[in-house]
Amino acid sequence: MANAAFEELVEDFEFLDDWEDRYRHVIEQGKAMEALEEALRVPATKVDGCASQVWLHAQIEDGRLHFDGASDAMIVSGLIALLRTLYNGLSPEQVLAVDARAEMARLGLNEHLSAQRSNGLRAMIERIRETAAAL
Repeated sequence: MANAAFEELVEDFEFLDDWEDRYRHVIEQGKAMEALEEALRVPATKVDGCASQVWLHAQIEDGRLHFDGASDAMIVSGLIALLRTLYNGLSPEQVLAVDARAEMARLGLNEHLSAQRSNGLRAMIERIRETAAAL
């Protein structure tokens, strides 16, 4: 159910045999994101359940979800970038149909994320799903 951009990302990760290379690639993805405006870093956009500070701001344009995010942790910023690639441009119905855990598992990250990072990733996915369901 993943979009073309996420499929490209999966292919990129398949070339990275080593966990360290994948970890660096996740961080690079986060660094490449545009910064979230300070005005959007408010309690309403803050994601609970993450060990680090995380903000997700979603909006609908032409019936499609687009979200931006930020974190004070480099690896979490990278995870936000991966989720943006997975979800941006999908309709709310498509967002709800995506099995994000299965899609993210295709990147080979699950066994290397700490329990706190895994919980934070689940919290971010849940926030995105809740946003899509409300639209």
